[in-house]
Amino acid sequence: METTMNGAERFFVLSGGPGAGKTTLIEALRANGFATTEEAGRGVIQAEMQSRGNALPWIDPARFAERMFEWELASYRHAERQDGPVFFDRGLPDTLGYLRLEGLGVPILMEDQASRLRYHARIFIAPPWKEIYGQDEERRQSWQLAVRTYEIMAETYVELGYSLVELPRAPVAARVEFIRRQTGF
Repeated sequence: METTMNGAERFFVLSGGPGAGKTTLIEALRANGFATTEEAGRGVIQAEMQSRGNALPWIDPARFAERMFEWELASYRHAERQDGPVFFDRGLPDTLGYLRLEGLGVPILMEDQASRLRYHARIFIAPPWKEIYGQDEERRQSWQLAVRTYEIMAETYVELGYSLVELPRAPVAARVEFIRRQTGF
């Protein structure tokens, strides 16, 4: 495929609930030479904890969502300046899903930008996978909340007109091969 493709053709999102192997898969794609982005949620949490900020999901979920959206928007803009396919560890719609999960309203500006700034029509979604799920300092969600997050992310992407491609519960190398076959890269 040519490098002149627009984002809707070459921007591939990996979404789903926490702890389903998305970031590990993104790291493997990066190791295979693909352009990737970092997950906004974990990045914001790390930055806020380091600076002793309060834009954390367990302190100020609305501010946390704003920071995640800013991060995802910057990732999208950076990807526009790159050639070839880019694999996103979540996308702008994930922030909308997070706000819904938290019972918070979705600002019109966020909804508008998530609708306008498109990714490839097929979104890779990592299903809940209890055998690899784990909590840590930044991932504090229970297994039940991880499953609910998956459900809301799936609903959010479908509502925005995307189709979902479920990632197999398989070793990382098999997931990389699955994505390569699905994308043609």
